[in-house]
Amino acid sequence: MPLMEVETLIIGAGAAGMMCAAHAGPGVLLVDHAKAPGEKIRISGGGRCNFTNLHAGPDNFISQNRHFAKSALGRYTQWDFIALVDRHRIPWHEKTLGQLFCDSSAKDIIAMLRAEIEKAGAELWLQTEVGEIGHDGSRFTVSLTKDGAARQVTTRNLVMASGGKSIPKMRATGLGYQVAAQFGLPVVTPRPGLVPLTFSDDRFKPLAGVAVPARVAAGDTSFDEAILFTHRGLSGPAVLQASSYWQEGDPITMNLDPRGALLNALQDQRKNDGRKAFTTVLGQHLPTRLVDHLRAELPLSGNIGDQSDAALKLICDQLGAWVLRPSGSEGYRTAEVTLGGVDTDGLSSKTMAAKAVPGLYFIGECVDVTGWLGGYNFQWAWSSGWAAGQAIKAP
Repeated sequence: MPLMEVETLIIGAGAAGMMCAAHAGPGVLLVDHAKAPGEKIRISGGGRCNFTNLHAGPDNFISQNRHFAKSALGRYTQWDFIALVDRHRIPWHEKTLGQLFCDSSAKDIIAMLRAEIEKAGAELWLQTEVGEIGHDGSRFTVSLTKDGAARQVTTRNLVMASGGKSIPKMRATGLGYQVAAQFGLPVVTPRPGLVPLTFSDDRFKPLAGVAVPARVAAGDTSFDEAILFTHRGLSGPAVLQASSYWQEGDPITMNLDPRGALLNALQDQRKNDGRKAFTTVLGQHLPTRLVDHLRAELPLSGNIGDQSDAALKLICDQLGAWVLRPSGSEGYRTAEVTLGGVDTDGLSSKTMAAKAVPGLYFIGECVDVTGWLGGYNFQWAWSSGWAAGQAIKAP
């Protein structure tokens, strides 16, 4: 079997892997099993890539060690990546809540990263399968298969940028977790994140397609954005955000009056539209199909003029604290990210290197650092990839 020596082997040509390859210095080989690099970038943001967020900071990330991400995020910030995008003259815009998107196509970000990789002199192998990985105490040996030919690659630095388990149709695997376990690094149990929640009784099937602004809380954390009823349950930004804080078996709470203005509005309409059916008036504030659904759970009969202040307050209180218990989630099939991953206790927050295995690095989604919806996970990819690249190049 042909033997090839490189200084650094990076497994995974996604956001983190490409960023690392652009900064890790000479002698870099970047490999991926896909036909093209950056496939998750390509499909993100409706094809326009929500590449970072103006508000990105440690508080927007979930990890067993909430301090771990501070170093990388603080040394390579959203402003650094925006400057890179600007240097490549990629037009972009802010959508909502600090989310930044390409004006034209996510492919612009991929082309930018490929250009940076080429400028750095790194080599990219696609449609390459990874086999056995060994370590003799100083160098790693990795079996690769490309174009049907098996090759052995030895390297001083091995960087795992292989992502998590989300979106298995893109052949997402748990390779990073397997490598961590092989070398004695603990792994926080992975689970789907930023994922729609499901209900076994199909209760929301008649509401499929209905969207409404809401506040969704899981545990002590809540998000104010839209929710979307689906055939299987609940989705939309607020639900996806809350799902990362939800544990199976726990309830979530939905507030359908997140601004707290409904009671005063109904009291005003009671004065002016007293003869109108209560459901008709409520339908001016909530989607009609949702109001029809709520009739089975709330006392909405009669005219608005028949409702006392106490009755209106009771209904508004119930709409503000609708407790639901999902039966599960849609799983990795539709999850945007994977929660958990390589335990940060075994990694250096400055370099992303394994403390006990010199030359072994973990970056991006395979690490137990997961961002909110809205460009935060890409920023973690850029920051962690940059941090590892700087550490590798420094010696």
